[in-house]
Amino acid sequence: MTAISTAADSGSAAPTSGWKALGANLSRFARRSKLGMTGAVIVLAFVLVALLAPWLAPHSPIESFTSDILTPPGAKFPLGTDGNGMDVLSRVLHAARIDLVIATTAVALSVVAGVILGLITGYVGGWLDTILLRAMDVFQAFPLLVLALAILAAAEGSLASVIFVIALVDTPVFVRLIRSQTQHIRELTYVEAARAMGNPTWRVLLRHILPNAIGPVIVQTAVRLAWAVNIVASLAFVGVGIKVPTPEWGSMIKSGAQYISTGEWWPYTVPGLAILVLTLGFNLLADGLQDHLDPRRRTR
Repeated sequence: MTAISTAADSGSAAPTSGWKALGANLSRFARRSKLGMTGAVIVLAFVLVALLAPWLAPHSPIESFTSDILTPPGAKFPLGTDGNGMDVLSRVLHAARIDLVIATTAVALSVVAGVILGLITGYVGGWLDTILLRAMDVFQAFPLLVLALAILAAAEGSLASVIFVIALVDTPVFVRLIRSQTQHIRELTYVEAARAMGNPTWRVLLRHILPNAIGPVIVQTAVRLAWAVNIVASLAFVGVGIKVPTPEWGSMIKSGAQYISTGEWWPYTVPGLAILVLTLGFNLLADGLQDHLDPRRRTR
């Protein structure tokens, strides 16, 4: 049995290397989880589209064809043009880059901050843990989207500010998760043995606790990436995130929504489908990871 499931289910000694066990576990996931791999393929396809957008897009994403405003899908514009005469396909492809960069960077920052804070407070406990937990309670008392809107309203809706806001509101999720895992694992026999052998605190945390606590964090990361993509689009839709002419799915939906009543469906439908499919991919990946990493849900 792997280090992750052993640490979660018993107090027996951990394998020699928790990180090797984690890697082996994820390797088995790639071979066995059809649900998770379906999500991974969808996400990978969007990543490739984002990387290759400059070569895949037939036009510049900000070029305006004034004689082809709201042109239906056709040979020249496969997905039509929007109300500004810009090619929808080119903008959707480049928007994948913008949205994925914001989402992955923000979630990566929140994971790093959350893991560091959660490990330290969960292991040390005491007044430091109490203060941090109360701070997280206060922070999470506000609806996250409302808090993000309030912060961005006071700042410019730049790429950096959107990343900062999402990372800020997402960090408490990972702090609480890794803290609860650390508090459980620190009491197990193999961690006590590692301390008794004279291992420094940093080694106990990084070699014996973190590898066995990181499984739920990996699952939650996929979930939060789906959430981040939707938040980026939501902020742009209400006008405080990325704005036109920068290609972004939420702003494309906002600018195209005014044509719902006149029947021009392509300016808002295509970016909406992109958000839907990418969110589905992240959620399928998260479900597959959860089924594989959680011994109680793993199919035998």
